[in-house]
Amino acid sequence: MLTAFARAFKTPDLRKKLLFTLGIMVLYRLGAHIPVPGVDYQKVQTCVDQAKSGQGLFGLVNMFSGGALLQITIFALGVMPYITASIILQLLTVVIPRLEALKKEGQTGQAKITQYTRYLTVALAVLQGTGLVAVARNGALFGTCPVGNQIVPNHSIFTTITMVTTMTAGTALIMWLGELVTDRGIGNGMSILMFTSIAAGFPSALWAIKLQGKLMDGWLEFGLVILCGLAMVALVVFVEQAQRRVPVQYAKRMIGRRSYGGTSTYIPLKVNQAGVIPVIFASSLLYIPALLVQFTNSKAGWANWIQANLVKGDHPIYMVTYFLLIVFFAFFYVAISFNPEEVADNMKKYGGFIPGIRAGRPTAEYLSYVLNRITWPGSLYLGLIALVPTVALVTLNANQNFPFGGTSILIIVGVGLETVKQIESQLQQRNYEGFLR
Repeated sequence: MLTAFARAFKTPDLRKKLLFTLGIMVLYRLGAHIPVPGVDYQKVQTCVDQAKSGQGLFGLVNMFSGGALLQITIFALGVMPYITASIILQLLTVVIPRLEALKKEGQTGQAKITQYTRYLTVALAVLQGTGLVAVARNGALFGTCPVGNQIVPNHSIFTTITMVTTMTAGTALIMWLGELVTDRGIGNGMSILMFTSIAAGFPSALWAIKLQGKLMDGWLEFGLVILCGLAMVALVVFVEQAQRRVPVQYAKRMIGRRSYGGTSTYIPLKVNQAGVIPVIFASSLLYIPALLVQFTNSKAGWANWIQANLVKGDHPIYMVTYFLLIVFFAFFYVAISFNPEEVADNMKKYGGFIPGIRAGRPTAEYLSYVLNRITWPGSLYLGLIALVPTVALVTLNANQNFPFGGTSILIIVGVGLETVKQIESQLQQRNYEGFLR
């Protein structure tokens, strides 16, 4: 593998792509440390040092921004507006005929959907930026910090507009950097930036576990976390690569004097067909009740019940609800992202069939049956992986920003695998050995 990396850097055009991608990653991390105008940076640092990392309501967004959210920097919103916009457009494609028609138009229609995604990203950035400024002004961003309501000393309209505009421009810049990486670098640009954000928090989170440890000056807990992380990476790689290959046979057809078809192939159905989307959906949905209580400051019975059961990640009700939501969203997302009827119709159109299954509706029913069977283990796997930070919180007394948490490890491994495969394919085009043997 190291030899393959050396050969990748010896290839001029591939080396240029790798260095360009690394340069964009450095620039992205630099922007994550430039504070927004109108913020008292010293008071922000005071509150960040006092706060327990990742235990607030904004832990998920802070992780996706590489810690820039709580620092209130120009890249505070990170890639979350783009991720949210992409998910919304993907969901709307199923229910809006116009978007569905654009999706079927190929590259031209996809370019139009990408343009809509950009517009929606900017709109969401304005909305989320306004919410972040409002939360920072009233001190709710750092609930336990004594100077939390002083991090934005000037509450004028001009200062608020300047802060929101700056963070929105930062989100637009991140989107542009991601597209540059996709066009001129290696891998998917937004995925690479997301990978950078999450990986940036690993060293500090690991060292915090060592400092909090009590056995052998913290080194025993540190070693256990490393071993747990390696085991999780191996498990995630194994499941992410697992797939159910449904065989497909294409009948031989004579068009003029040429013979077409007669080949055998397969439909790869991944065990984890939904990816990390169910975890993001479930986390976001569980934040809504706690945010509602925080903004209303209600002392009613329902608010007290939410504070007691749906705020702390180590509470049994929270854990069970989180697990069930992940399983539900896994089936929901697979149902809207994979259409067995459409696949069956395309196979029938080109003379394809599954051996032993009639073409048309029986094929769609068979694909739906197989998909439901493999989604069960995939959804249970996602739920168990996502509960790892909660288990670590109880057993190791770690914080909720556990470095090998479910969402972070899924994204890190998924992006890493796709990027390595892309580098490998480019190496093999030049008759070099790849990474995976």
